[in-house]
Amino acid sequence: MDWRDIPSLNALRAFEAAARHGTLSAAARELNVTHAAIAQNLRTLEAHFGLPLMLRSGRGMALTPDGQTLALSLGEAFAQIGSATRDLLDRTKVRPLRVAVTPSFAANWLMPRIGAFWEKHPEIEVELIPGMGLVDMRADNIDIAIRYGKGGWPGVTSTKLMPAGHVAVAAPSYLKGRKITCLADLKGAHWLMDGARSEERFWMAENGIDLADEKVTVFPTGQLSREAARAGLGVTVLPAPIAAPHITSGVFITLCTEENSATAYHILTRAEVVSAARDQFVKWLKSEAAA
Repeated sequence: MDWRDIPSLNALRAFEAAARHGTLSAAARELNVTHAAIAQNLRTLEAHFGLPLMLRSGRGMALTPDGQTLALSLGEAFAQIGSATRDLLDRTKVRPLRVAVTPSFAANWLMPRIGAFWEKHPEIEVELIPGMGLVDMRADNIDIAIRYGKGGWPGVTSTKLMPAGHVAVAAPSYLKGRKITCLADLKGAHWLMDGARSEERFWMAENGIDLADEKVTVFPTGQLSREAARAGLGVTVLPAPIAAPHITSGVFITLCTEENSATAYHILTRAEVVSAARDQFVKWLKSEAAA
């Protein structure tokens, strides 16, 4: 297809509406533009083809034979476009809401709460996609991504969900009797670290813990390092929202907490996508985080 042979789609759209209604004024009302804009689009098309397409007839406009041929083809073409877009929108409405999350956030924060969302919105099916890597939300057709960090993800709309400074924790039996007032007091502990994140290492280095001089066991996921700490094998560092329920239940004790952290959990969405189900889920996430 040589697009140079095809006139402005706005002009074609204006002409099709004028041909269907029989007046420029009615076409202008349908497309929410001025009468003059419709008239200008008609003149543009007639100049492009070198043929008259509509002629004044009483208070309205009548199609010429060439205009009638063009109007019929445009009506069929626009109907096909409308059908195709409606089909895609209908598929979007019925498919599950795809939510990409980190495994730790899914297991420790989202799953204990999501039953309340399903109870309130049984009509919205949610598909959780756990993973540590950043996803291409457009290519992977992701509606919402929940990510941990300092923000600045390109090509998406990012909203802060909740702050997520770090906390050093251990089982109550570990370091029993040892006084801990700051992170540096934990020198010589057995550190149980998640190899996938780096923010906690910066916090530790800024507060006197050089992991190169410490005994460290690195696990492939945060869940494994957390389970090792639960078993009393050492100290682990977790985002505060992940650690909170384990501290409340008594599984862990707090050894040191990061203050005024720039890290947070963020909700990532695509601004160009309109989805009522997505907006309901985001609203629920924010209410849960605030609570």
